Amino acid sequence: MKRRQAITMAAFGLGSATLAACTGGPMDQEQDPVGSRGTLPMVEWRMATSWPESLDTLYGTATAIAEDVYAMSGGRFSIKPHAAGELVPGLQVLDAVQQGSVECGHTSSYYYIGKNPAFAFGTSVPFGLTAQQQNAWLYEGGGNEAMDRLFADFGVVAFPAGNTGAQMGGWFNQKVNQVADLQGLKMRLPGLGGEVMATLGVNVQVLPGGEIFLALERGAIDAAEWVGPYDDEKLGLNKAAKYYYYPGWWEPGPTVHALVNQKAWSALPKSYQEMFRVAASRVNLRMLARYDQRNGAALQRLIDGGTTLVAYSKAILEKARESSFQIYEDNAAKDAGFRQVYEPWNSFRQDIQRWTDLNSIV
Repeated sequence: MKRRQAITMAAFGLGSATLAACTGGPMDQEQDPVGSRGTLPMVEWRMATSWPESLDTLYGTATAIAEDVYAMSGGRFSIKPHAAGELVPGLQVLDAVQQGSVECGHTSSYYYIGKNPAFAFGTSVPFGLTAQQQNAWLYEGGGNEAMDRLFADFGVVAFPAGNTGAQMGGWFNQKVNQVADLQGLKMRLPGLGGEVMATLGVNVQVLPGGEIFLALERGAIDAAEWVGPYDDEKLGLNKAAKYYYYPGWWEPGPTVHALVNQKAWSALPKSYQEMFRVAASRVNLRMLARYDQRNGAALQRLIDGGTTLVAYSKAILEKARESSFQIYEDNAAKDAGFRQVYEPWNSFRQDIQRWTDLNSIV
């Protein structure tokens, strides 16, 4: 509780100081929210991301972290974001941060389930938590502590730094009505959602966002998911496939993370560490708000442009749910590390869903 209060006070104090500086108030250049600027070092970091620059909400969130830190430090702590592929491929951000070739990154932890399958919980898992529930688990239900233990094995510290909200169920070039229709289908789908689809007969592939359109348009894949209407429209996925499925049962509330190399983090002044924490918390809320505000209008544009909305059949959803929890149980039985995350997460999921069902007005 004391740590959360300290971060909240830091956010208030640093944010107030920054506002005062920008508006010409009493906090002028001779004063500093965290001490004399002359005593604070100049720090320059690079941030690798998993996103193309065209995705202004995802990549824009990485930029917002940099802007917030720069403002709060009076320009003494600067972070330069880089789009996927500029420094490292989009799916190798964790590797770059771990190795120290960049100081920090912005990515989704479920891209790295090959390193540890429990990384999936840091982003989202099939039939898991909504965005609000995910934040409750991370901040109050032990989720951040569980993820800290996983990332520590890679010499990395991590902070929730965005959530896309509920996603869509992907773009298909043909209708899939029954489980049998999924047999042999080539689909881009990361995380444990991909493992579930594989049990249903799908040939699963993992591609970074910037490569999805061409793969779908040229027939290298038959289906793909990304985020939701706003981003999918920007990637042009509606021009490569006609059928847009819902719901996105594999990602009901996915978090993205800011990763920091542990040695680089330890070398930061405490005030800079607090600035980074505050910036990550702010964008975690901001990203979700922006997607919720933008997706509705984008979906209508897609429909007006000829996209056909299709609901997954009850048969597919039931089979996918059954397969999902079987995968969780199997992983927990053979991997103690996975079990240490899954069992408390599942208990939290059951409790919060009972509460959500009780008070929901929908």
